[in-house]
Amino acid sequence: MTISYNWLSEYLPEKIEPEKLSKILTSIGLEVESLEKYEALKGGLLGLIIGEVLECEKHPDADKLKLTKVDIGASEPLQIVCGAPNVAAAQKVVVATIGTTIYPISGEPMTMKKAKIRGVESQGMICTEDEIGLGQGHEGIMILPATTKVGMAAAEYFQPYEDFIFEIGLTPNRMDAMSHLGVARDVCAWLSHHTKAGATVRSPFKNNFKANNQDLPMEVVIENADACQRYAGISIQGVSILESPQWLQDKLKSIGLRPINNIVDITNFILHETGQPLHAFDADKITSRKVVIKNLPEGTPFITLDEKERKLSAEDLMICDGDIPMCMGGVYGGLHSGVSAITKNIFLESAWFNPTNIRKTSLRHGLRTDAATRFEKGVDIGNTANVLKRAAMMIKEIAGGTIACELIDNYPAPKERTEVTLKYHYLKKLSGKNYHGDTIKNILNSLGFELLKEGTDEMRVTVPFSKPDVSIAADIVEEIMRIDGLDNVEIPSMITIAPSVETLSHENTYREKMAEYLSGLGFNEIFTNSITNSAYYPEAILKTTVKMINNLSAELNVMRPDMMQTGLETVAYNLNRKNNDLLFYEFGKTYSLSGVGKYIEKDHLSLYITGKKNAGGWKVKGDKADFFFLKGIVEKIMELLGLTISSYMQETSDNLQDAVKVQVKNDAVATMGAVSSGVLNRFDIKQPVFFADLDWNKLMQLNKKSKIQYTGIPKYPAVQRDLAIVVDSALQYEAVEKATYGAKVNKLRAVNLFDVFASEKLGANKKSMAVSFTFLDEEKTLTDKEIDGMMNKIITAYETELNAEIRK
Repeated sequence: MTISYNWLSEYLPEKIEPEKLSKILTSIGLEVESLEKYEALKGGLLGLIIGEVLECEKHPDADKLKLTKVDIGASEPLQIVCGAPNVAAAQKVVVATIGTTIYPISGEPMTMKKAKIRGVESQGMICTEDEIGLGQGHEGIMILPATTKVGMAAAEYFQPYEDFIFEIGLTPNRMDAMSHLGVARDVCAWLSHHTKAGATVRSPFKNNFKANNQDLPMEVVIENADACQRYAGISIQGVSILESPQWLQDKLKSIGLRPINNIVDITNFILHETGQPLHAFDADKITSRKVVIKNLPEGTPFITLDEKERKLSAEDLMICDGDIPMCMGGVYGGLHSGVSAITKNIFLESAWFNPTNIRKTSLRHGLRTDAATRFEKGVDIGNTANVLKRAAMMIKEIAGGTIACELIDNYPAPKERTEVTLKYHYLKKLSGKNYHGDTIKNILNSLGFELLKEGTDEMRVTVPFSKPDVSIAADIVEEIMRIDGLDNVEIPSMITIAPSVETLSHENTYREKMAEYLSGLGFNEIFTNSITNSAYYPEAILKTTVKMINNLSAELNVMRPDMMQTGLETVAYNLNRKNNDLLFYEFGKTYSLSGVGKYIEKDHLSLYITGKKNAGGWKVKGDKADFFFLKGIVEKIMELLGLTISSYMQETSDNLQDAVKVQVKNDAVATMGAVSSGVLNRFDIKQPVFFADLDWNKLMQLNKKSKIQYTGIPKYPAVQRDLAIVVDSALQYEAVEKATYGAKVNKLRAVNLFDVFASEKLGANKKSMAVSFTFLDEEKTLTDKEIDGMMNKIITAYETELNAEIRK
């Protein structure tokens, strides 16, 4: 929610400094996410001075340049070379002095420097309109009235609009604060409680509404009184559709709205002032003079303001000219009924529409308008007519015309205010603080609540229509606490609580175990958005991807089908901030379609590694991470889960170079490899990234089937032997490991590759692999003879199965 400081201050009993106001807003639950200065003219004309041209002569070395002397109120006049054809002596002009930065309408900012132009020194610049952002004129310099004071700051003369803008992070239940008046009401409640008793909002509503004639009567009929519980309207005759006055344009621009014309701008102004959406129709296009609020048959075509034809649902509430649709009630206007440059008579609408109906229509047609956003949260039904009167008087004042009918206010079943009983002991229980009865009454009264009944331990109040979310006693407690200030609740000296011990589920137990292991290795856990950009994926993947129907952003339009892309966004974010050594892990979900209306949701554990795997120091240099570092971590994860990897299989992947699939028994449980250069380029990552994706669901299934057994520490020593073999260069270590265990050596406990060497001396397409073996007999110490026998079995297996040559 965007709030203008100047605009808000108009409704406060006293002006409060922006920084202090920001703290007040945050303390009452309207969290200020940012406070920034707004300038209608960038730079605010700072450094520009009004001057008078004393002399104007032809430049000695240029036909189109003039040499001027300009008085800016300093001790000496400035010598300025000027190329404008209309510069002349005795003119009052705007001067940019040395060091001043100007911000042209088009082009980059420019800082004035002392310069020589055709051999003559120039000490500044005489400005045109577009050079300082005051207009489009560039044919000549800006000439001011002769009475303009020399030496005056241009900012003082032109007084460009300046403001401070609050960006407030509203929670969904705070529709009462979706307007400047709503925020002002909360600030006044705070002031009344903390600093200035009786502080009230300076109301913009005046009791000066009066119809001028009955020349343009309208009839309003509500056929669906559940979807439209109140509808008010006014006819205004003889308006002139023009630009809005500057003060109105400044207000709208400051909160990011583009001025359109005086009628539309007034409805936008009222929306952001009061929170009540309005809609203006061209009254001459309501040929039946009868406005009907009703539903139309399913599939009825309707052309909206954006010139698109939409097929209506039978649930869409429509504002009709008899039977002809003019507007989607509370959501979007029609192309043929709105105000245009030739409009002379208007019919102005203010209504209360059912939030549920509005939200369904808005989402159904993908129309997320300011009006729909407010209606779907609930607007103040008690203020419908008052807001309309204020808007009508503003239109009469700004756009001219006469009010051509009495106020039409169709309110079939006036709504009763919600009543809530608050018990004082309940307030103490929830807030932890004793409040005096008068304090409670003053806070609630300042927020618009009315006292119905007061007892010794309770009070009953009516809730203002502006707070549709308040319905139970806990809501009243929240209102009291936020105005009093959550920081004012004392922390008790002692807290009595019965600790509860919750046993983690099987899956969460191992998830915690993996998180502890990886964090201990120096990894950081990340959480990335499961909604991502479809541009990351090829069409073949998108066919089974879950697409967002009502995505809030064009870049976030699908549920992620894999974990890689969202993790790489985090990697890129860190690399762009010079955090080059990264070890990340993430537990997350992926989503896909399986048939019509069937969805698959999978759990994953993903690893992302780039840069150095450990920090360097004075004694040891940091080692760069590689595929084998990643492979070792994956193997250790399997070991911690009580699983044994049965094989590694190379596979083709569009996202990974040298992708390897990890299998436990016959189940594929992980994929790992180096991220391909094409994917890295997409994220502008210029260093290798290694990625592993573990199927957590599958791992948990296998883990439940496995039995973890414990054995005692061996009494007898293990024996190690090394062996170097020459094999084909294409042979993978997996084949060596498979042949080793295939030899069925019972006392063999471990096998490990500790060196790989390639040389022309070994022969063409040959390499040497050095392998160590660990043997252990748990009942006695092994003898050399027994060890030699086991080594011979392994050597025979190597020679037979691998065609290996033993290096002596």
